[in-house]
Amino acid sequence: MERSCSNTSCSKESCEGCPSSQAGQGPESFLVEGNPFSSVKKVIGVVSGKGGVGKSLVTALLADKMASEGYRVGIMDADITGPSMPKMFGIHEVAGGDENGIYPAVTKNGIRLMSINLLMEDEEAPVIWRGPVIANVVKQFWSEVVWGELDYLFVDMPPGTGDVPLTVFQSLPVDGIVVVTSPQDLVRLIVKKALNMAEMMNIPVLGIFENYSYVKCPDCGKEIHIFGESHTAEAAAANGVKLLGRIPVDTSYALLADEGRFEEADTSYVSAAVEALA
Repeated sequence: MERSCSNTSCSKESCEGCPSSQAGQGPESFLVEGNPFSSVKKVIGVVSGKGGVGKSLVTALLADKMASEGYRVGIMDADITGPSMPKMFGIHEVAGGDENGIYPAVTKNGIRLMSINLLMEDEEAPVIWRGPVIANVVKQFWSEVVWGELDYLFVDMPPGTGDVPLTVFQSLPVDGIVVVTSPQDLVRLIVKKALNMAEMMNIPVLGIFENYSYVKCPDCGKEIHIFGESHTAEAAAANGVKLLGRIPVDTSYALLADEGRFEEADTSYVSAAVEALA
């Protein structure tokens, strides 16, 4: 079927500037230009197919681990309506800025961090915004924040496949994603949704982390699978993706996050990710 045009004066010679004439010229790029005072080598998204699986925990652990390896690391808290990163690292001040842009906060172990909480006078105030406004904030975190020289920028995204993950995939130069899941039977469907979105957006999947894998008995050290036997390894193998690690239920993580001392967290469970991210 021939494409029609609403312009009554349209002709083959005059159609060059018409949006309808762009068909067949390749997809339009939605990439947003970064801040001129930022130089980020790799952007890694941390995603999940559903909420409550520990995506922010994995983001923080990966950032801590890479920082301990000597890399220059940043965290973009793109979960605009449920930001958690500032509290986890004990940061409560409002971010500063000048004519060059907005400056991220810096954690005690040198991670540069930007979150909507750092731009609000009351960090406990709810963010009640519609999707397009939230998406624009995420773009501003890339274009207006002075990240400086970074080896890795981890983007902690909200769960699912909605506005913000789509905005990040389209607007930021994402080098790859890490998928976070839990051991329940539903894992295959959840993982598949996240992997399918990544495939549709041409984003490489670097691997999968399983959180809440088990509880270790404090007396005998036995692993107790309180959520049932894991199916993550099967789902990863079926989709040709690496299982990067299994993270147990560890009460020390909650304690450190509540006290704002997450730079002290045990990162041994994410050690295998160093090679995958490199």
